[in-house]
Amino acid sequence: MTSLSAEPLVLVDDLQTHFPIRRGLLRRQVGAVRAVDGVSFSIPRGRTLGLVGESGCGKTTVGRSILRLVEPTDGRIVIGGHDVRELGGAALRALRRRMQIVFQDPYGSLNPRMTVRRILEEGLIVHRMGDAADRLRRIQQALDRTGMPAEALERYPHEFSGGQRQRIAIARALVLEPEFVVLDEPISALDVSIQAQVLNLLVDLRDRLGLTYLFVSHDLSAVEYVADEVAVMYLGRIVEQAAAFDLRRVALHPYTIALFSAVPSVDVHRRRRRIVLPGDVPSPARPPSGCRFHPRCPLAEAACRTVDPPATRVGGHVVHCHVAARELERSGGDAAAAAERMAAALATVPAAAIG
Repeated sequence: MTSLSAEPLVLVDDLQTHFPIRRGLLRRQVGAVRAVDGVSFSIPRGRTLGLVGESGCGKTTVGRSILRLVEPTDGRIVIGGHDVRELGGAALRALRRRMQIVFQDPYGSLNPRMTVRRILEEGLIVHRMGDAADRLRRIQQALDRTGMPAEALERYPHEFSGGQRQRIAIARALVLEPEFVVLDEPISALDVSIQAQVLNLLVDLRDRLGLTYLFVSHDLSAVEYVADEVAVMYLGRIVEQAAAFDLRRVALHPYTIALFSAVPSVDVHRRRRRIVLPGDVPSPARPPSGCRFHPRCPLAEAACRTVDPPATRVGGHVVHCHVAARELERSGGDAAAAAERMAAALATVPAAAIG
């Protein structure tokens, strides 16, 4: 994918993560859940890639596979020039300090039997970073950066609100001074009133510390605010990727257009007719042939059912869709004109056909 700077910090090429399906007394493998099935992207240093899609599309598995919290089946993952899948032992442990994760649930991600000080110190001890006095200084600095008071050190997670717990989880990631952070739905478990505060904190930390983020979310508005570029996932694959400030205006894939149609807006000029997609997401254990979105796509054609759509590129915008590719060709590569035609085509589909 195209980068916003010369050298990407994170490079993912044809990432695949399949989970075996086993049955019978001998637990023979009879199939596989293709949670991630050929994902490629890069993230320039100091920038944010937003990864969006419906629940179950594989976006969380992508983040965990990059960090090898889940072991990938195939593909290449390079972080800071190091091939993550080729490393093991001490070399992988050293790289883990440079790549961290903030989990979705601040109630489940913190050990309830440990004080905040012990939670934040644990990683420093594992990576042998400094003596006791230096570790305390790093912990206090991480808490200060996330807006937590010093007296939080000797308290337990149950004594804090959800927003405060997520700040502690962010501090736990920051205390190791990482370069790359996976943010796995970091605001979805928080009250709406707290979500904006955490988003602003994440943006401020990225800008101050030069962090690189993979921001995983189903909240398109949050992703637009935080990310520089957005990749849309469906059934284990990226179907469209573009600059965050462009994607809503020039969405080309029918799935992306449907996602944006569901985003509430107070601006009457930005409102669209809601596109309710028919049916359910197919099983990743038996993905459809051709374009994986075709069973639910109102614009699907014969080729969509049999031919996997290749990547069509217009500048930094990439889309995998036969119909969108044809509209781009008709418009002479004008993404805005093609997007307008795609939206108009979806608007003419009878409501009964789309939900």
